[in-house]
Amino acid sequence: MDFKGFDHPGRPAAGGTRSVKVMIAGGFGTGKTTMVRSVSDIKPLTTEETLTQASADVDHLIGVADKTETTVSLDFGKIGINDELVLYLFGTPGQERFWFLWNGLFKGALGAIVLVDTRRLASSFRAIEEMERQDVPFVIALNVFPDSKHHPVEEIRDALDIPPHTPIVACDARDRASSRDVLIALIRHLKERSAIALEPR
Repeated sequence: MDFKGFDHPGRPAAGGTRSVKVMIAGGFGTGKTTMVRSVSDIKPLTTEETLTQASADVDHLIGVADKTETTVSLDFGKIGINDELVLYLFGTPGQERFWFLWNGLFKGALGAIVLVDTRRLASSFRAIEEMERQDVPFVIALNVFPDSKHHPVEEIRDALDIPPHTPIVACDARDRASSRDVLIALIRHLKERSAIALEPR
């Protein structure tokens, strides 16, 4: 991919490499930490803590009964897409009690991935609303779990009320190549938006 002229608010780092902040958001248990871990070139920083009985009335485990840990602040990773572009990845906490952290995390973000579990679409509504509220361009990544049912993309788009120009891609957050493809889809989406914004009116 050609990233020359890529619209980025910061300055290129040494050697002409551009660094971009990307958010990985979504509901509780949709695979955000898993994606950061699978795709990061460095050992990721995670803030996972063990789920205890004390959180049973707060963190509802419907659909994710096997989940034993949860992010309480953020996940951080880094991946070089090529010699010209480095992405800094920030994974958001999914539980409602940690949503107050999102405003700070989103500052300076050029774009975002919203991970969606098709078994629990409603769990990602809040993340999508936040993208729209903060005007952060995003792509939807359908994380395919072993017992996920297949749904046509347009059905998912209608259910999530996603506009036609927002990409929806399937992925396996455990797989590095699959997660990297989602990041590339986001970069392509950002470039297309940038090109449209620069068109003469």
